[in-house]
Amino acid sequence: MQVILIQDVDNLGGATELVTVKNGYARNFLIPQKKAVEANPSNLKQLEEKLKQKRKKEEKMLAEINSVVAKLKEGALKVGAKTGTSGKIFGSVTALQIARAIRDQKGYEIDRKRINIVDEVKELGTYKATIDFGNGNTTEVEFEVVAE
Repeated sequence: MQVILIQDVDNLGGATELVTVKNGYARNFLIPQKKAVEANPSNLKQLEEKLKQKRKKEEKMLAEINSVVAKLKEGALKVGAKTGTSGKIFGSVTALQIARAIRDQKGYEIDRKRINIVDEVKELGTYKATIDFGNGNTTEVEFEVVAE
């Protein structure tokens, strides 16, 4: 029997997948537990429409991500840090400071958890950080640590 999964099922498949299972498994477990629906013509049509809407949403999100990436690539961010006389900074630059710099200088709100600093930042200079937007979309942004 073919069913359309409504939610992820271990060892079977993910949501919105069309899978073939034994009749008893579908009728006694998947359908009563609302984990799947029977793959009849109307349900297949609904699945097709859902997938079409999901693709449109992903395309829109990808276009938005590309515009943010283009804006971030325009110039290096400036991150201020307190320094000693030798050019070493007190503490280190964190993802939170980079997220605030992006918000203040570029106008985009990016969660600090999505920012990964490649090198340990302990001195003034130019460094790189990667931003993970999800779904395999990442970009590298350059930032400059300057004395406050």
